[in-house]
Amino acid sequence: MMRGHCILSHGFESGPDATKVTALADVAERLGWTHERPDYTDLDARREVSSLGDVVARLDRLRSLAQAAAARGPVVLAGSSLGAYIAGRISLEVPVRGLFLMAPPITMGPLPELDAAAVPVSIIHGWDDELIPAQAVTDWAHARRARLLLVDDGHRLSDHVVASAEAFGQLLAAL
Repeated sequence: MMRGHCILSHGFESGPDATKVTALADVAERLGWTHERPDYTDLDARREVSSLGDVVARLDRLRSLAQAAAARGPVVLAGSSLGAYIAGRISLEVPVRGLFLMAPPITMGPLPELDAAAVPVSIIHGWDDELIPAQAVTDWAHARRARLLLVDDGHRLSDHVVASAEAFGQLLAAL
C-alpha cells in the first residue's frame, strides 16, 4: 500500500543523485512512499540571475511537481539547504503532510525569510554549520515546535547521512 509521495530537493550545486537525497529516497521506498528527486542543476547554473542561480525557477519547478503530486494523494517535501528553503516556501502554497529540512537557510538575501505550513516539521542541522548559524535554526524551529536534531557537523551534514535518513524515516512513520 502506497502511503504517499515524497519530493526530495537537493541543495545548491548538488544534484538529484546526491548522497543525502539518495538516502532519503531509500527510506521512503522502504516505508511504502513513492518519491522523486527533481534536478535543479540547470537552474543553479544560472549565475546571471543571482549567486544562487534561479531560485524563483526552482520554486516554480517544485510548485508544479508538488501540485501534481498533491492531486494524487498525500505529499511530503524534503530538502537540503536551498532545497529545504524551497520546500518550506512551497508548503505554504500546496497542501503537504509534512516537511523534512536539512540545514535550512532561515534567510536568503533579498528573498523572504523561510516560512512553512503548519504541518509536522523535522529538521537536522549541524552545530558547526559555516553558512547558517545553528541558533537561527533553533529559534525558527522553536517558534513552530518543530522536531530538531542538532548534530556535530557542518553545513553538508556529510558525517550524518545515516542520522538524516533515520530522522526522515521517523517523520514518515509518524504521518
